[in-house]
Amino acid sequence: MDFEFENYLKGLTNAKQCTLIEEIQSLWSGYGYVARYQIDNGDMTSVVVKCIQLEHSNTHPRGWHTSIGHQRKLRSYDVETYWYKYWSKSCGMTCKVPKCIGALEQGHKRWIILEDLQVEYPLVKQQIAIEEVGVCLQWLANFHARFLNTKPEGLWEIGTYWHLETRPEEFEKMEDDLLKSKAHEIDKCLNQCQFQTIVHGDAKLANFCFSEDGRRVAAVDFQYVGGGCGMKDVAYFLGSCLSGDACAYYENDVLDYYFECLRTAVSRRDVKIDINALEKEWREMYLIASVDFTRFLLGWMPTHNKLNTYTRKIMETVLSKI
Repeated sequence: MDFEFENYLKGLTNAKQCTLIEEIQSLWSGYGYVARYQIDNGDMTSVVVKCIQLEHSNTHPRGWHTSIGHQRKLRSYDVETYWYKYWSKSCGMTCKVPKCIGALEQGHKRWIILEDLQVEYPLVKQQIAIEEVGVCLQWLANFHARFLNTKPEGLWEIGTYWHLETRPEEFEKMEDDLLKSKAHEIDKCLNQCQFQTIVHGDAKLANFCFSEDGRRVAAVDFQYVGGGCGMKDVAYFLGSCLSGDACAYYENDVLDYYFECLRTAVSRRDVKIDINALEKEWREMYLIASVDFTRFLLGWMPTHNKLNTYTRKIMETVLSKI
């Protein structure tokens, strides 16, 4: 353990000793790791630490280890640190995220120290039932409602890791000429829609932690949190946990449930939002958001299994109308 970090962690938690228990996972492209530390005789029994190494990595699993990608990564860790330090406390229990305990920067290394969710939210799932899809959609609805019409200060101006402006290399690799010719118009539709919120930006199934009974979730990994239309999160999440056939079968049901949850969440906030106008606009944006992500995949990895009959049918429908 780094000596300066060890002293910082002990002081932060009033602990006599801090011990590495396990490395939970490596960060994408070799930029560090997430680990759990035991806290002895301190204010808590354990914490989760995101240890970030900011040197240029050459280990991208898809071969995209470029200077543009590196700068995007550096910015993403700045955003995530800012999110946890200044924004995360606004979430509350309806869209639970880990509490930020502290953050330390030392040269090319950075540590974000977070609440350990393992006791209340111990499960990360690779497959879920449709009822659990609803639990995550409820989290997203509460998150989007909480930050409606909020400027993303200190975050990405436009959230999501596949945002067109931040992915010029993938865009150039695209071979679908029609989608390529209309990609900027699709991006403009999403960025200029009337109702904006803060989006998680990487709301895949792997970034949700479930309670034992599967009725509650918390979300992690906020590197690409920023402004945007909530349908970006919804379309991306559904594609991360449902097959193309399942997306087609459940599309109306899951969208109905999301908007039901969103209406409830907005009513609790007592803010002046025309919820009928919002729902009408965002239902239309669902298809646009799906095609926006398809644009990224076609440049980044055109053989990806998320490029299926369902997403291609949506793409054909949207492109025929734009």
